[in-house]
Amino acid sequence: MAQETYASPLPSDSPLLEMLRVEGRAGISALEAGLGVTATAVRQRLERLMRSGIVERSTVSRGRGRPSHVYSLTDKGRRVGGDNFQDLALVLWREVRNVSDPAVRRGLLSRIGSALADRYRGSVSGSSPLERLERAAAIMRERQISCGVSSTEGDLPVLISYTCPYPELAEQDRGICAAERLMLQELVGAPVQLSECRLDGGSCCKFTATGTPVETDSPECTGA
Repeated sequence: MAQETYASPLPSDSPLLEMLRVEGRAGISALEAGLGVTATAVRQRLERLMRSGIVERSTVSRGRGRPSHVYSLTDKGRRVGGDNFQDLALVLWREVRNVSDPAVRRGLLSRIGSALADRYRGSVSGSSPLERLERAAAIMRERQISCGVSSTEGDLPVLISYTCPYPELAEQDRGICAAERLMLQELVGAPVQLSECRLDGGSCCKFTATGTPVETDSPECTGA
């Protein structure tokens, strides 16, 4: 049987992780006393967190007695709980939108789209826009973004996104939709049109890979 792995800590792990942040390192007995749970429960949590790469164990010599184990956070563990990117993203996006020169704003949106594409470019392959769009959708699903790929009556590939990756940003400014479209356009290697948007009352967002130039006056590009 394959060894079970865990991508992230559970909510119930928070008190244990907080103790290790404050104390630096601690043994089973200290964690047991601090958390008010049994030593068995502490060991089970630690084993799971070690498999996730969040906690590490080291051996401490105590004179002539038996060496004991202490536990501490790894570099990955120290980053857990500190990813407050949403507020930063909102502030940075407002600064982008406050740029008064339309040409500069459009340039920034293009660079943001390219930078987003660069994160996934090495993982997107295929001989056709459909294959590359399907791979892009698979990457988005890995990031918990519900989406799929279908085609129009004219056999144009369409990425259907049921979950907005940036809901709060999109509600404030549709320019983020332009950045997402530009990202997909670079990954797919063909013009991509935002053919339907949830902000217009639709149930989803649809990005259609077309064979025609993308119109610059589409709603999601207005003011960009």
